[in-house]
Amino acid sequence: MSEIRKNRAESAKNKKAAFGTDVDLLQFQLPAEDAADDLDLEALTHEDRKQIIQSGVDLEDADRSGTFVQADHRIVHCAAKQRGLEVLPMAKALEQHRWLEEFYWQAVQVDADKYTAQAELHFQNGYFIRALAGQRVTTPIQACLYMRHDKTAQNVHNIVIAEEGSELNIITGCTTAPRLQSGLHIGISEFYVRRGAKLTFTMIHDWAEEVMVRPRSGIVVEEDGLFLSNYVSLKPVRSLQMYPTVRLTGPGAVARFHSILVAPPGCELDTGARVVLEASHTRAEIISRTITTGGTIKARGHLIGLQPDVKAHLECHGLILSDQGVIHAIPELEGHKSGAEMSHEAAVGKIAEEEIEYLMARGLTEEEATATIVRGFLNVQIEGLPPELQAEVDRAIEESEKSML
Repeated sequence: MSEIRKNRAESAKNKKAAFGTDVDLLQFQLPAEDAADDLDLEALTHEDRKQIIQSGVDLEDADRSGTFVQADHRIVHCAAKQRGLEVLPMAKALEQHRWLEEFYWQAVQVDADKYTAQAELHFQNGYFIRALAGQRVTTPIQACLYMRHDKTAQNVHNIVIAEEGSELNIITGCTTAPRLQSGLHIGISEFYVRRGAKLTFTMIHDWAEEVMVRPRSGIVVEEDGLFLSNYVSLKPVRSLQMYPTVRLTGPGAVARFHSILVAPPGCELDTGARVVLEASHTRAEIISRTITTGGTIKARGHLIGLQPDVKAHLECHGLILSDQGVIHAIPELEGHKSGAEMSHEAAVGKIAEEEIEYLMARGLTEEEATATIVRGFLNVQIEGLPPELQAEVDRAIEESEKSML
């Protein structure tokens, strides 16, 4: 840890986030300094393995080009199966690649708030994934950040680099042990998409009802690069607060965000994305589908056009299935040059009675009709998403339907 970075983190360790519910960090335990030994895959219990598999991670590494699994602060499994692909624990990557310091805490500021400060002051690994220049890693890489013990804090720092002309497809399944009731997950993620590279990142969250989740992500996309983010959160979680920021720094760079969110009673989701279109001919899209069955959702989006020839669109559609639920759409468009084309569309409401009646007239029960409408609302086919990742998104939606209604 550099002294300058440490001092910046120390100065921010009590700094609240700019928005969202504040978390008392002292409620959650940190591991002892000497408790960082790796955990063998065979040491996982049957219920641990089952939960990890349900999050979309195949512990047999079948049809996966690489795997990373971390339980609490301990590395369980880490491997790369394809040439030109690196998958390493972050601590090991920093030791092996001194140049990695040039990327470490560059897309996310270490003193942004007390969560970034804690991730620096109490670093607990995370993953480093890199595709070398020109390598097309089309078979998904899988990563799982798993929480095993109650009332613990998991602080990870991840870096993903898609070198020039490369392609990466990553699926992450973040989840908790069935026995776990509460915990805190802080995840710092920095993504670097170099010239002409493509990075698809699909994240499926499956937390416990009293878990607090505070991801902090930054993305830099260079000339003709593409960053495609898909986020799915359909299960109960006490509080989730995330607002990744993308900088499109090179001409022709593209960023697309798609999120599918469900908030059960007692759940607070404060999510969104910001895209800064810094270079000419850049494009951005932020699309969210949100459902509340009693919880609260704030769906944010912020598009900033700094050039006259940029195009961007922001879309938020929300469905209220309970009178106790709240959906708050917060779209922002910020144009700095004439000629920038940016638009937004937001709609929040309930299922129309005529839609239910129409399906019931064709033989469905009211419950079946409602389920059909909800499934259609959430089942968005994401342009450019590989079939393997689309299948994981579809699986997560299908598994959540019964608990949703």
